[in-house]
Amino acid sequence: MAGRTIAVVIGATGGIGRAIWELLESDGAYARVIGLSRRSDPALDLTREDSIEDAANYCADLGEIRLVVDATGFLHQDDAMPEKSLRDLDAERLARNFALNAIGPALLMKHFLPRLPRKERAVFATLSAKVGSIGDNRLGGWYGYRAAKAALNQLVRTAAVELRRTHPHALCVAVHPGTVDTELSKPFAKAGLDLQTPEEAAAAILSTLEGLTHEASGGFFDRTGERLPW
Repeated sequence: MAGRTIAVVIGATGGIGRAIWELLESDGAYARVIGLSRRSDPALDLTREDSIEDAANYCADLGEIRLVVDATGFLHQDDAMPEKSLRDLDAERLARNFALNAIGPALLMKHFLPRLPRKERAVFATLSAKVGSIGDNRLGGWYGYRAAKAALNQLVRTAAVELRRTHPHALCVAVHPGTVDTELSKPFAKAGLDLQTPEEAAAAILSTLEGLTHEASGGFFDRTGERLPW
């Protein structure tokens, strides 16, 4: 194990985030694995940039950040379900989708990417979604979630271009975790659908991240490592 290498999992109280955190903890490849959420210490709230900056400083003070996995995401809440048609569009729900699925992760990149090592391999990965692919959109619907994840993919791509100039061995990527048995996907799980457990998804995601080379930075990948269309 390297000296003071740090892995950071953001959204560590969610289904996939918790599984990733636990897998990294048990693996022992990092000196310390830090789980961040609105309930952690320090707390990290995607809607408060000051909390993101404080959390990034806290992690950087503990050691060299080699891995950051953003496992946050918002799809539905109470009676606010994904839109089925244009008549369902609501400005507040659209704004919440962008705040949590695009703007929040963008601010994570703003504060965590500069703190990655400049001369060592490091990875920043954020969980996107295949439904955010414009080229793969055949069914329509889910306007806010699709649009916010498409925006996230563009933010990842753009941040990766800038990151390459200063951190040539670092990666910034978007990953589709597949359909996982979590609260986020539960209302949309079809009968007979072969759902992954969070532990299965976590293992696949980490395996893919480990195998990516620096040329993959800025890419959008399935948990299996397959490149997905923009």
